Amino acid sequence: MTTTQWIERRPEHRPDAAHPAVWYVIAGVVTTGLQELIFLGARLLIGSVVANVVAIAVTTLLNTEFQRRVTFAGMRTSALRLHLQSAGTFAFYASYGSLVLLSLQIFSPDPSATLEAVVLAVTSMLGGILRFVVLRWWVFTTR
Repeated sequence: MTTTQWIERRPEHRPDAAHPAVWYVIAGVVTTGLQELIFLGARLLIGSVVANVVAIAVTTLLNTEFQRRVTFAGMRTSALRLHLQSAGTFAFYASYGSLVLLSLQIFSPDPSATLEAVVLAVTSMLGGILRFVVLRWWVFTTR
């Protein structure tokens, strides 16, 4: 499929007719939890900032695919918009999360894993609100 072709899903592929915001929140909670586990598992080996970037890379791919198949099933998008959104999401969260972690280290030179994880979860929640707006009104359009 070329980047100019439209990706379209039928509504019956979505497990439930729940509002897209409900599915978006569910996916966000699950992927944020997964992101936290990857981050906590990797931070001792590769440091907080790199562990955060790795966790974001993995969870952005999984979350974007879930959003395409479930949350916004029945809506259409171009493959180019979908890929741009994924790259933009990764760049946004990686830079935003890294900046937050580096800022935290200014105020607390040796923050605990728990404090870093909580700060990243809050950061993800705030970024998630912006991402929903982008997905709903730019990436996945109505027919």
